[in-house]
Amino acid sequence: MPKWVKPTVDTKFHIDFDWWEEEDRNFRVHLLSHLCQDCQERFQDYKDAELVDWVDDTTAEVTQVDGLWHSLRTCCSKKPDYIGELTPLTTAIFRVFLANGNEPLSAEELAIEVQRPADTILRTIGGLRVYNGIKPVWGQRSRRGPRPKGAPKPH
Repeated sequence: MPKWVKPTVDTKFHIDFDWWEEEDRNFRVHLLSHLCQDCQERFQDYKDAELVDWVDDTTAEVTQVDGLWHSLRTCCSKKPDYIGELTPLTTAIFRVFLANGNEPLSAEELAIEVQRPADTILRTIGGLRVYNGIKPVWGQRSRRGPRPKGAPKPH
């Protein structure tokens, strides 16, 4: 077993999709629970959600992404109650990563997004317990799109 290294407020975190596979959990079912009511109704049969083209605003790179995730990023995350004052911290952090396409962020950067202290964030996600697959990046490249159990395969 690898030696555990304590993260700092500058350590980058992301959703580790390998964790979802290792835990035998369905990422897409969990993703569905974070959609707004309108999108949940539209995707009642989430298995029918297809891959859609996504254009990166910075690089103009076109990739295929899960339709559920695309809907969350373009609709649900734009609503004022997506991350509210009463949203549990681990849920708020997870939703930030969903909304930003799983770009790695530090506790300092997450603090700005969720309006909570960086040291509280670090104590919550920087320990041995893993919430929603949120883990330090530790030199591995972050996968931007989901490919865990239940996610559609590229055509």
